[in-house]
Amino acid sequence: MAGKKYAEALKQIDKNRSYSAEEAVALAKNTNIAKFDASVEVSFNLNVDPRHADQQIRGAMVLPHGTGRTQKVLVITKGAKEQEAKDAGADFVGGKEMLEEIKGGWFGFDVIVATPDMMGELGKLGKVLGPKGLMPNPKTGTVTMNIANAVNEIKKGKVTYRTDKEGNVNCLIGKCSFTEEQLVENYKALYATLLKARPAAVKGAYMKSITMSTTMGPGIKVTAE
Repeated sequence: MAGKKYAEALKQIDKNRSYSAEEAVALAKNTNIAKFDASVEVSFNLNVDPRHADQQIRGAMVLPHGTGRTQKVLVITKGAKEQEAKDAGADFVGGKEMLEEIKGGWFGFDVIVATPDMMGELGKLGKVLGPKGLMPNPKTGTVTMNIANAVNEIKKGKVTYRTDKEGNVNCLIGKCSFTEEQLVENYKALYATLLKARPAAVKGAYMKSITMSTTMGPGIKVTAE
């Protein structure tokens, strides 16, 4: 049945053209075949060579309307910063004892925020956290002394982005339950952020292709302006 629905959704999309952000969002919502509130995602294929350090694009931003997803935040810190984390609404707070929990196989969180003084201890778990994309990083604002701000941003709908080996950046921009206006504004904010991150070494077209899709829906080509 899902295959039939997918085929019907596919008929609504012209594979030979690219759509404006507004058209793509409308199509994404119309071609959503999931029975749940599906995520809307965008994949940017960039003209970069991530093998060169100056062409690796990585960062974080708060989408204007959030992601529609509630993230569980673990803060690794000690002393007075523990109370700051709790007051900011962190789901889990602690120091070495939390790292022992992770060593034991606990992963009941989505994001780790840490103060710089705890990174030495966290580094020992690099082989466990690295492959899962959970290692805190200053570039994404998850290694910081301003714990309250970091937790608040994640709770508001902060997304992280980074290029993979092929130069792709995949990012969530919301849910199908969002209005078209909200999804368009989130998309345009992400687009503008990636545009600003264009490496100086890039010659010619920077954004080779952009594709928008829902969790189970077909891909829709978006115009790279």
